[in-house]
Amino acid sequence: MVTIKYQKLLINMHNKTVSELQEDLKNKKVSSVELTQHFLDRIKKIDSELNSFITITEDEAIKKAKLIDKEISKGTVRALSGIPIAQKDIFCTKGIKTTCGSKMLENFISPYDATVVQKLNESGVVVVGKTNMDEFAMGSSNETSYFGDVKNPWHTDYVPGGSSGGSAASVAARLIPCSTGTDTGGSIRQPASLTGICGIKPTYGRVSRYGMIAFASSLDQAGIFTRTAKDCAILLKEISGYDSKDSTSSRMEVPDYVNECSRKLESLTVGIPKEFMQGLDGDVKSTFEDTIKLLESSGCKIKNINLKTSRLGVSAYQVVAPAECSSNLSRYDGIRFGHRTNNAENIEELYKKSRSEGFGDEVKRRILIGTYALSAGYYDAYYLKAQKLRQLISNEFAEAFSSVDLILGPTTPDSAFKLGEKTNDPIAMYLSDVFTVSTNLAGLPAMSVPMGFKNNLPLGLQIIGNHFDESKILQLAYHYQQLTDWHTMKPDISGE
Repeated sequence: MVTIKYQKLLINMHNKTVSELQEDLKNKKVSSVELTQHFLDRIKKIDSELNSFITITEDEAIKKAKLIDKEISKGTVRALSGIPIAQKDIFCTKGIKTTCGSKMLENFISPYDATVVQKLNESGVVVVGKTNMDEFAMGSSNETSYFGDVKNPWHTDYVPGGSSGGSAASVAARLIPCSTGTDTGGSIRQPASLTGICGIKPTYGRVSRYGMIAFASSLDQAGIFTRTAKDCAILLKEISGYDSKDSTSSRMEVPDYVNECSRKLESLTVGIPKEFMQGLDGDVKSTFEDTIKLLESSGCKIKNINLKTSRLGVSAYQVVAPAECSSNLSRYDGIRFGHRTNNAENIEELYKKSRSEGFGDEVKRRILIGTYALSAGYYDAYYLKAQKLRQLISNEFAEAFSSVDLILGPTTPDSAFKLGEKTNDPIAMYLSDVFTVSTNLAGLPAMSVPMGFKNNLPLGLQIIGNHFDESKILQLAYHYQQLTDWHTMKPDISGE
């Protein structure tokens, strides 16, 4: 029961940032129970339009919120005490369903927490649910989920981007102040761009992948969705760091991203790849050019650079990622866990029917492509060649960063497209990630921040940094948001 004292405060509580909510909770202007219930009520009221959640964990959330309130009353305040959050349904959560948006894992309940989930729980967050996603993170529009399409809160006839579309849509619609996502070829940055919020993909190895169900292990990376760069910094600090359970985890010290992002910009050189300006929609190009002028007038040095092989990133990605997908998804065989067919007469039929029934079309397509690329007669022609191209892309980024601090470009070639517009054209769908896949191939950190609109649909600015240069990325993003108000814009949600 919300007291009269807090009723007025709670009316606009969903419009506050994570940092603002931290202060309100710390100063006891609102309790964690009241805040959590406020967001749960918004999800119940609004999410039927968006389908951004697969699972709501109301009982667990209220229980955790009560515990946090007791801690705060005793003077114990953790880094994110009482902050409601949503977890992408690719992260294992102990005792809670983890479906990966697939029939294959429709009823799977993990016996353990992913490291990202564990770290956030230890920081005091309150998990309100698991968000919808493209099946096994394979998609660019959140139209491949077994649990239905996610809608863009700016216009529900349009896609929110993928594969982390549910996490992005829930933050953009103010159903939650922050959420987790994963990025294999742009699956944090692309939906962040299409829904008008901030999304950061850290350096490969910066955040543990333990308990994050694998799609393409050399490309997957966990990250964060919020509405501001400062909030991204707050949460990134909590999920980063070495994890002995992940052999690819980095031992590099984690900086204080919050303090780093608010530092004054000094002598920052920003590279603009000529290749990122090719094939752009006219409105996107002019919006990006205005952004460059604004940053230049505020002290950034602008330098034109070349990233010739980056345009081939999609081609390399569409061999490497399916190959790893084929390997990782071979474990779903109907025997140990996951969907098992009820109509099989022998073991071979059990394998075939369980996988045929459990996986959707896009997942099957990528498994077939990957298996083909790894087969004996085609390994050298496809997979080995893609890996060589991957190294060229990485080398070219390294050369670019010898003369610039950061690289900028539009996050996507255009604004969001309509639901169903590209479902029958996989190539067109894959090209949605043309500006994002190369950073995954090179293992680089990158972030998308709102930079304007086209036909009332958001556009994103992508900021790419050198390995472990998240601080510089967040610093420029924070500075840019002091000069603009795109990140404060919100969709007109019916039922508000």
